[in-house]
Amino acid sequence: MSRGGHFHVAGLRKRFGRRLLLDDVELHLHETSCTLLTGENGAGKSTLLRILAGLEKPDGGSFRLGRRLYPSWRKARRSLQKAVMYLHQQPYLFDGSVEYNLRLALGGQREGQEALIRTALQWIDMESFRETPARTLSGGERQRLALARAWLASPEIMLLDEPTANLDTESRGRTLELLRGLRNQGIVLVIASHDPHHFEELAECRIDLHNGRLTHLAPRGAGTVQSAKVIPIRQGYA
Repeated sequence: MSRGGHFHVAGLRKRFGRRLLLDDVELHLHETSCTLLTGENGAGKSTLLRILAGLEKPDGGSFRLGRRLYPSWRKARRSLQKAVMYLHQQPYLFDGSVEYNLRLALGGQREGQEALIRTALQWIDMESFRETPARTLSGGERQRLALARAWLASPEIMLLDEPTANLDTESRGRTLELLRGLRNQGIVLVIASHDPHHFEELAECRIDLHNGRLTHLAPRGAGTVQSAKVIPIRQGYA
């Protein structure tokens, strides 16, 4: 999948025992879009996101990434894992410093690595945390580090599972500003939340998962996306 394409899932099914958690789900994501996914606890939001990220196997469904059609999740899995990044509500951080966690996201890339890390730290306003052990960070700081690490991994689509849960007002505001910046950069966002009013000014559309089906809703305040920091475009990335 390349930038300028789209992401389409059809006929997605997932069963847990006798319960049909996802029932013929269809989802279409356009470039530079932000979609809010709502639903009660246990509705299957996290499961849906993990399937879309290539991390959990569904019982059926087809996938289109850009111009490529995959008749099954198994055939799409590798492409999903390359194009899609899933961020858990409680991001996993590695032992070591903030800088070390950022370097891991760059893999074997050497050219421009220092500049990218410096840009990422500036973007999340954590330059002074460079040598801080990552696991000593607060919840809001962890979320900001996770977003910077995800950006460095160059995803085309980012799936966020309750990204502002359990954050104080200041940390929530900072996280929302970073999400606006990611969207302005051209990364497609899907945000799962059971508290949708925090994201109404960010998302163009809202989909609700109930009884295994997706219903498309229009969020209040749609089309009033606020200004945000724009991440500098990485060379060879746009």
